[in-house]
Amino acid sequence: MSTFVTLLVIGLSEGAILALAALGFVLIYKATGVINFAQGEFLLIGAYSFYTAFAVLRLPLVLALLVGVVVAVVVGAVVERLILRPMVGQSHISIIMVTIGLSGLLGAIVQMFFGTQPRSMDPILPTGSVGILGGTVPVNRLWVIVICGLVLGLLTWFFQKSRHGVAMRAVADDQQAAMTVGISVRRVFALSWALAAVSALIAGVLLADVTAVEMNIVSFGLLVFPVVIMGGLDSVPGTIVGGLTIGLITQFVSGYMDPGLAEVIPYIVLVLVLLVRPYGVFGEKRIERV
Repeated sequence: MSTFVTLLVIGLSEGAILALAALGFVLIYKATGVINFAQGEFLLIGAYSFYTAFAVLRLPLVLALLVGVVVAVVVGAVVERLILRPMVGQSHISIIMVTIGLSGLLGAIVQMFFGTQPRSMDPILPTGSVGILGGTVPVNRLWVIVICGLVLGLLTWFFQKSRHGVAMRAVADDQQAAMTVGISVRRVFALSWALAAVSALIAGVLLADVTAVEMNIVSFGLLVFPVVIMGGLDSVPGTIVGGLTIGLITQFVSGYMDPGLAEVIPYIVLVLVLLVRPYGVFGEKRIERV
């Protein structure tokens, strides 16, 4: 029972971080139709930008977070304006190849400045452990679940209720109709990339705090793809459920079976979901008539 409780909390915390990172992926896809293969590098940039402000420049926590947010928004806006906007109207495979190239470029830039050795910084979340139902649970993992839950709730509210969120949904449904009612599609594109970068920043900072500031964060970011495929590329609730499911499966397989198998089990789940429901568990089946 103690092992189960520990794995449950750790799995929920990692699943919450995955859901937060994947939500940025879904925001980009819903608003622009772009499949962003550089989402893992957005986590990496978020973690290292916060590390630079907090551990290197020794800025206060709140100010370091603001610096990270500014960096994330600038990176997202620059990518959308200089790289993706000129690709409007091009084939999907061309845009996918651009995002794959962007992934390599961003990773190389981070490695050029920080190298490949893991970096350490003072913890920003409370440390220690607490007993729950006979299990020993790290306190920082509980904080991760709470913070991710709040951010996911806020982003979901923004997407469903706010004026800009409604505009993003309108653009996702029909760009031409959105433009006829005065919605700036270009502004929505930029906003979606900026929000995706900010969600990746928060996910990267939380992941770095509970693990380490290292290049391996990119590997964690690759788990975004099983999450979004399982939940559905265009489903925000599905993304949250998919993130928690993948996080739990990975931890339980690692704890009760084989850590090596845990590395590949998310992709096994990905293949199984594609075989049964190619549009995802919560995704919408689209039928196009020509």
